[in-house]
Amino acid sequence: MTDDDSASDERTVIRAGREFEQEYRLDASEAGEFLITLGEQLRDSDELTISDTTDGEAWELPFAFGEPVELELDFDGMGEPELEIELELPGRTDEKAPQID
Repeated sequence: MTDDDSASDERTVIRAGREFEQEYRLDASEAGEFLITLGEQLRDSDELTISDTTDGEAWELPFAFGEPVELELDFDGMGEPELEIELELPGRTDEKAPQID
């Protein structure tokens, strides 16, 4: 077993029925790399997985998303200008429509 295997075995998996929030303060290049990877998952699949193994508390958040995805841009140019970009992904259910006989 490699170190990567043991780290993945010890991850807390965040599942439905639980609330979870984590905030990061990153430099722009780290945030950009995160957004690129997130964007590739959004483009290539209808499921994404976000994880973190830093600070001794490893976690993983798998999420199956649906459509439409909501993207909001909020610019505040007063005082110290600020741009907020928010992406909201609705959850996807695996429910099927009932059959008609």
